[in-house]
Amino acid sequence: MKVLLHLAIILFLTVLTQIGGVIYLITILIINRKSERKRLKRTFTFLLLYAFTTFMIIPHVAEIFGREKVKETEIIKANTFFAKLLNRNYVKPELNMLLQKISTDFRKSHQGINIVYLDANFPFINKFPLLPHLSHNDGKKIDLSFIYQLETGEITNKKPSISGYGVYVNPNENEIKQYQICEENGYWQYDFSKYLTFGTINRDIQFSQNATKDLIYSIIKQQETGKNFIEPHLKNRMKLTSDKIRFQGCRAVRHDDHIHVQLK
Repeated sequence: MKVLLHLAIILFLTVLTQIGGVIYLITILIINRKSERKRLKRTFTFLLLYAFTTFMIIPHVAEIFGREKVKETEIIKANTFFAKLLNRNYVKPELNMLLQKISTDFRKSHQGINIVYLDANFPFINKFPLLPHLSHNDGKKIDLSFIYQLETGEITNKKPSISGYGVYVNPNENEIKQYQICEENGYWQYDFSKYLTFGTINRDIQFSQNATKDLIYSIIKQQETGKNFIEPHLKNRMKLTSDKIRFQGCRAVRHDDHIHVQLK
């Protein structure tokens, strides 16, 4: 049973962080099972090794795989520290350059408003899945948060959930209800992001259609931008006509809580 438990932990940490399973295995080998207070020692050793590896070693090794951390600026910010702690903040250098161009353009009309990223990619190995995403596996993709406003109409940097995911901008009665179409066709996972909010916050804010539309325009006007995924009802509502803006398909999850950006 202990072996199965260790294997389950290794699998979970690998799926969550890519490197956590390896660090856990090293910890087990370092701390002898007959050692006094082995659980406390293993916990402390794991946390120390994981933090050191994540922040001191991985950024350098990732360069071998053609990836680097998302470069944060006074405009580009992570939604939470956990994206960085879990190694979900790596991209190709070209995507960092694209983000800089987007932020420069967006700042022209929205001073003081941040471009907030959610999940990007793991640091190593193409095709290694970054769950629950289907395509964040090559350093070319990143999710950006929508822009929100206060009840007064003032644009804000606040977000409606801790994770940045799962609080949807639902379709109106006369709009396409893609989530219903997908679920009726057996894609039960399409609405799954609502369970990944890790808590809803800032209930006094609402989706800013104009500011989010400006952000999308800043994205699609860049030559390096390949595709953007967003729900069909929002594309229609914001009157977005670019062929770069696509529907992600029912095999993925809803995209009326964030913008998916990817390189050509």
